[in-house]
Amino acid sequence: MFRFLLPIITCAFLISCQKESQVDRATDEGILILGNSSDPKSFDPQVVSGVLESNINRALFEGLIKIDPTVDLATPGGAAVSVEPDETATIWTVKLKEDAKWSDGESVTSEDFAFSYERILTPDLNAKYASMLYFMKGAEDFNLGKTKDFSTVGIKIIDPLTFTITLRGPTPFFKEILKHYTWYPVPKHSVLKYGSMAQIGNDWSKPENLISNGPFRIKSFKRNAHIEVERNPHYWGAEDVSLNGIRFLPISNVFTEARMFRDGQLHVTYTAAPEVVDLMMKKDPESVRQEPYLGTVLYRFNTTREPLNDVRVRRALSMGLDREAICNNVFRGYEPAYGFTPPMGEYDPPHGVKFDPVAGRKLLAEAGFPDGKGFPRLKLLIASRETAATLATAVQAMWREHLGIEVEIENKEWTAYIVATQKLEYDIVAGGWIGDYLDPLTFLEMWTPGNGNNNTGWDSPEFAEKLNESFKLTDAADRFKLLREAEEIFLEDSPVIPVAWWGKNYLIHPSVKGWEPLLLDSHPYTDVTLVPQKDN
Repeated sequence: MFRFLLPIITCAFLISCQKESQVDRATDEGILILGNSSDPKSFDPQVVSGVLESNINRALFEGLIKIDPTVDLATPGGAAVSVEPDETATIWTVKLKEDAKWSDGESVTSEDFAFSYERILTPDLNAKYASMLYFMKGAEDFNLGKTKDFSTVGIKIIDPLTFTITLRGPTPFFKEILKHYTWYPVPKHSVLKYGSMAQIGNDWSKPENLISNGPFRIKSFKRNAHIEVERNPHYWGAEDVSLNGIRFLPISNVFTEARMFRDGQLHVTYTAAPEVVDLMMKKDPESVRQEPYLGTVLYRFNTTREPLNDVRVRRALSMGLDREAICNNVFRGYEPAYGFTPPMGEYDPPHGVKFDPVAGRKLLAEAGFPDGKGFPRLKLLIASRETAATLATAVQAMWREHLGIEVEIENKEWTAYIVATQKLEYDIVAGGWIGDYLDPLTFLEMWTPGNGNNNTGWDSPEFAEKLNESFKLTDAADRFKLLREAEEIFLEDSPVIPVAWWGKNYLIHPSVKGWEPLLLDSHPYTDVTLVPQKDN
């Protein structure tokens, strides 16, 4: 397949023009042009859960903590003057900036944050990422409907600019969690102007109505064409923002995106396919970025459907994948996964995933499918992305060769794919998970019952209990031991197949400055500058 694609890509790249490009003009105007894969599901930061929405959220909204531009750590700044713990790291006191404003000039207050936390946790909103707030005392019970009294949740307003957050247990890394967009505020006055607090489809988040508190505000949105944001004059740090705006382009085809980059239509691509990386390393290596990325490529099983409700079948399918071959031939810069959680700091995940087709065939036989005979023709759902199709084809061939079974690849456009995944309308579905903060819990807690990102139908009380025990611990070594035991349970039950640990490949124009390698890839736009090449 690659042999036929390369000449096409090469020819397309050679057509790039020498006259002033869109990127040159945008650089002079201070407009950053980014590839962003697809249109967002919504502009409401409390109802989305994807990376592409996160890229937009960081421009429009701001949480209590600032993201450091050079390291994956929380840094002073954001909507808060300070966020300080008590001696147990359980009760945190927040003091807001007096000059923090919404884009309509109204003040950002403690009431906005309390309202936002109640809103995302209200069951009627059906926020898939509400579990990110389960660190707060009582948040999980309120979100799951076990109590309807929000006063049981650990947030208390002291005055218009001060409030406290009480957590479920000691959490010394809480500032890292606060960087995530689920903790961003939404404007209470605007949400209630257009509907009720938890109303699904509330018009407050329509582009023409959207009010935000970040460094930028929405300027225009044309579906399947662009989202453009402009400087927010009411932002407390407006004078320190270098960019005049950002243009997000929903380019789903990775080869189209690469061609647009070469033709001077993009500053930064969303990704770069292996073929593009190989070609650009020869033609323009300075534009290629290959960086570690805290994420896992995976396949989810719908454990409510036969025969995937049988752990032997799930484990057999996992054993039938040659992850090293996948990383060498399908990806660039990825590592074969031997667990679900990527290694980080002192945490090394259990070595519970391996390529073992002999053992896989034995498990299939025990489940009633000797040499794959009688195995139903399951569907493998993917989103309309080239790399996803290439990976699915490789997986399909490996299962045929090593296990003697056939699966059918089913392709859906992005929104339909997301809906099918969340409604469990699939057999096996391709996916990925990018860590929300630098701790193993961000890869494990999503598999608890009721979590909006589980989407497998799998539930293990023993697994959940291990996580609950870890919430009470402050010693890192003891805590990691419990988390590792939890992950062993998860890998043994195999509700998903960990395939590879992510590597981030993309193309970047030399005019972009302040865009540094970050494991979470959450670049703060306030620190990005554009320098015309004639000035270099």
